[in-house]
Amino acid sequence: MSHLLMFYGTECPHCHVMISLLDRLEVEVGVKIDRIETWHNETNAKLLTTYDDGDKCGGVPFFINTHTNKWLCGSVGYDELKAWAA
Repeated sequence: MSHLLMFYGTECPHCHVMISLLDRLEVEVGVKIDRIETWHNETNAKLLTTYDDGDKCGGVPFFINTHTNKWLCGSVGYDELKAWAA
């Protein structure tokens, strides 16, 4: 598993916007971001709670960089996403 994780929901419109930015980031920067669906997968939903203890985001999209422990919540701009992944 990558150290860059995105937790998302299949029907989440904000998540779809961010997935487009992730695609761009992966191509331009050459990073791998694991995408973990939580709305239809109970195991993944439990995994989300291990990274988001409720006081960070409480929903999706939620991004965690396990090397730096930096996290993002919701829709953010490309530059902020790129800084998170560094």
